[in-house]
Amino acid sequence: MVAYATVLPRIIRTVLIGGLLATIAACAGTGATPTPSSGAGATASSVPTATATPTVTPTATPTAAVASPSATVTPPSGPQAGTVVAWGQGSYARTKVPAGLSNVIKVAAGYQHSVALKLDGTVVVWGANNAGQTNIPAGLSGVIAIAAGYYHSLALKSNGTVVGWGQNSYGQTTVPAGLSGVTAISAGGYHDLALKSNGTVVAWGYNTSGQATVPHGLSGVIAVSGGYQFSLALKSDGTVVAWGRNSNGQTTVPAGLSGVIAIAAGYQHSLALKSDGTVVAWGNNSNGQTTVPAGLSGVTAIAAGDWHSLALKSDGSVVTWGDSERVTAAPSGLRSVAVAGGGSFCLAIVPNP
Repeated sequence: MVAYATVLPRIIRTVLIGGLLATIAACAGTGATPTPSSGAGATASSVPTATATPTVTPTATPTAAVASPSATVTPPSGPQAGTVVAWGQGSYARTKVPAGLSNVIKVAAGYQHSVALKLDGTVVVWGANNAGQTNIPAGLSGVIAIAAGYYHSLALKSNGTVVGWGQNSYGQTTVPAGLSGVTAISAGGYHDLALKSNGTVVAWGYNTSGQATVPHGLSGVIAVSGGYQFSLALKSDGTVVAWGRNSNGQTTVPAGLSGVIAIAAGYQHSLALKSDGTVVAWGNNSNGQTTVPAGLSGVTAIAAGDWHSLALKSDGSVVTWGDSERVTAAPSGLRSVAVAGGGSFCLAIVPNP
């Protein structure tokens, strides 16, 4: 996120749910004068076709304690390709979806830019390009996951390696030498997270608040999400671990939180999706971003933007809350398979007929 994953200039977060949900979006956040992050942003969890099929298989799988949601909240399986819909503050052309863009299976939202992954394993980026965040490396292909940070972008390839481009002031696009076996990625404001097939986490980039210092002994991780200056990890037992800046309680995980199947980090707030289809939020609530709508249920994916949050329901509808001045409700009648939240804007994938 910016993709902050988490919400300082505005920042963006997105979250990657791994193999637990069919889709997610992560996002990033921005604030009054914040520096956004991006989440790994929320992206569809479908796997590309054979041209971009992962060759690394996660070994950390959810235990019975975090079994998949019931039939009423289980997202569709298999690749869900479609077109992209964007709404919210449209400055920097971040909501101006390229004409003809189709067969998209994942989306990620940064502070001022948007990223889409196509079914053929190629990447499309649009929006502001003040730091080269939209300059896709020549020949990039075989991509299975994407993430958007404040002014940078990441791609995970089917061979388990990571590619980064854009701003590199803090080494956020300098992927650690020899990094391999990666199954999921997330971009925070100026730092990045990579989940390996053995359930461990690697982090790099800006580390002023310890956001890139992975807790010693952390293992059994199945999903990660980066916020502005903090990080989240979801373990296979359904519990959440958080580290980094805690200025607004964003890393103070609610006591007794369990049964979690997805996470998302915003600018200064965090979200957790439980196996019963309900959402838990904590951290900064200055714009109502942690005030989960009463009665919200049947949720299959979540995403955190700068000062707003998103939930994708089992019927394909999208619910947003927080930052109502810049992020309006989702378009009427929208039916989506993936969502992402960025710097005061949102992305969603509408599946092909």
